[in-house]
Amino acid sequence: MFDIGFWELLVIGVVALLVLGPERLPGAIRSASRTISGVRSMASNFKQEVEQQLKIQELHDNLKKAEQQNLKDLSPELQESVDTLREAADSVQKPYQKE
Repeated sequence: MFDIGFWELLVIGVVALLVLGPERLPGAIRSASRTISGVRSMASNFKQEVEQQLKIQELHDNLKKAEQQNLKDLSPELQESVDTLREAADSVQKPYQKE
């Protein structure tokens, strides 16, 4: 990720020790690690959301193609998208159906 070697880390550690002192250094390290993990988590969530939106857009485009062909003689890719959308619609409607 970063091109930081051993000597650079050693210099950063010594400077941090001199600036913060031995009492506050562990707390600063914990705070920095929490911040870094929070940023990573946020980036991961953003990536998942973008992937989900791209998949939805692809399904929407495939559905438009299928509608233009009147849902007849569809390619396997389009048929799979239509089946996925039907399953999703059925799963949404199940909780609202009366028994």
